[in-house]
Amino acid sequence: MGSSKHISIREERISPEEYIDFLKRTDLGSQYPAERFEERIRKLVSHVSISLAARNEEGLLVGVLFGLTDFCYWLYVTDLGVDRDYERMGIGRSLMKTAHEIAGGEKDIAVYLIANEKAVPFYEKLGMKKADDVMKYNHIDWTSFTVK
Repeated sequence: MGSSKHISIREERISPEEYIDFLKRTDLGSQYPAERFEERIRKLVSHVSISLAARNEEGLLVGVLFGLTDFCYWLYVTDLGVDRDYERMGIGRSLMKTAHEIAGGEKDIAVYLIANEKAVPFYEKLGMKKADDVMKYNHIDWTSFTVK
């Protein structure tokens, strides 16, 4: 179980293997479709604009935030997860704050994301609100699965 040990957050490219291992310890592991999973994770970890890793004192990856940004107007958070054993320690909030600052700060950057229903209360605590003005193109029905 996670304790109040020191957690460090920094920009870091995470390997696909480490990210897949991390997904097994989070609720993020159910958001990805089965189709070409490993190939897509390899692309994801190498192409995001912002890649943040939260690690405990032993170097274990306990939190991740990936985002796409133009560094001028917006930040789209594609992934935000925390190891189940480290939830409720402020890691998710710190990852969001750090990503927002890297992208350009609160005065300039609007943050967007798609939240699963279980995560909505967390995002609402951060001050985010549901929006209904999002446009969508090319909806694809993927095969659901959970990373195990």
